[in-house]
Formats: sequence, C-alpha cells, structure tokens
Amino acid sequence: MKDTRIQVDESKVHGRYFYHSVKRIFDFMASGLALIILSPLFLYLAIRIRHEDGGPAFYSQERIGKDGKPFKMWKFRSMIVNADQMLDKLADQNEVDGAMFKIKDDPRITKIGHTIRKYSLDELPQLYNVLIGDMSLVGPRPPLPSEVEEYTDYDKQRLMVMPGCTGLWQVTRRNEADFDEMVWLDIVYINHSGLWEDFKLIIKTVGVILHPNSAY
Repeated sequence: MKDTRIQVDESKVHGRYFYHSVKRIFDFMASGLALIILSPLFLYLAIRIRHEDGGPAFYSQERIGKDGKPFKMWKFRSMIVNADQMLDKLADQNEVDGAMFKIKDDPRITKIGHTIRKYSLDELPQLYNVLIGDMSLVGPRPPLPSEVEEYTDYDKQRLMVMPGCTGLWQVTRRNEADFDEMVWLDIVYINHSGLWEDFKLIIKTVGVILHPNSAY
C-alpha cells in the first residue's frame, strides 16, 4: 500500500546548487569561528568532566549521515564511561515509541552531564563534525546504526539530507516529541529548507540554549 503520509519533495534535495553551496560555506566558516571563540569553554568543560570521575572528556559514537553514510560524531561525555554497555539493561525503560531510545531520569548521566545536557553544551564538539563536512549546523539529527535498522522506507527520508546539530524538532518539541513526530518535523524542515529558514532555526537554537526547553 502506498504511504499517504507527508513525503519529501525531492526537488528540495537534488539540485539547488546555490543553496547547498552557500550552506556549506557558511557551515565551514561559522563552525571554525565558533571553535576558536568557544575554545576557553571547551577547556573548562573538559576539565570539569575529567575531574568528576577521571574518564575522558570527549565521547565519539558512530552515527548515520546523508544517504546512509556512517561517520564518527563527537560530544562532550555526559554519561558514565560504560554507558553503552548498560543500554540493554535499560531497554525496557524506554519512554519513546519507535526507533529511538530516551528515558528522562537516565541513571547513566553524570552530575556535570545533567548540566551540560540541559543547556545542550554536550553537543558543542559537533562543530568539528560540521567543520570537516560530516554534518551541517541545521538538519535532522543523525541516528544510531541500530535505530536505522528499524527504519521504514518512510523514516529513511530523513537521511536524504546532511544531518545537523540542530533542527526544527530540537527548537520546538525536543524530547516531548515521539519518534513519528520527529520524523514528520524533519520532513517538514526538508520541504521548507532554505537559507532564511536555516538562519531562523539557528537563532531559535541560541534561544533554547539560553532558556532550555525539555532537554534531558
């Protein structure tokens, strides 16, 4: 049966060379400048994270990018060192339906981890991913390989564009959204994407950092 839900307008994905070229140039320049300006904050957070439990300050994880291409995504570590090994034990506590894992009071999150997650500071190292071209500043969040294994053809539409550090669902529903709503919001973004829309989402992201929404 044909899927009657909202579909990606492929004209928004293919072609549009001016938009994609300018978007990439802006991503490169903005991420590079941000990494320089925020370097003191990076150092401070790295020291705080290491001081809490002696573990590494940074955490990398394989994610799936545009057209299903895997890449290594960087974050500040906000969980205990062996957090991934505990995932199976917590699977039955998942509070989100669909191919995504979220629990509000995750016991794996460290003390400093709660703070940096609240203000989305754990995401800052992804500026490096933007700089080298794995990600964009704005786009659908890159999923885990295990999540993509559960994707339907409809869900895979969100993989048609470069993943981003922030996007429509992050500045609107965030953790209040279930998986289906997240996919829907990502497709809405793709269908309405443009330089002005990206700029507005970046400004809204700054607002979310200063006045956190439902991040956890």
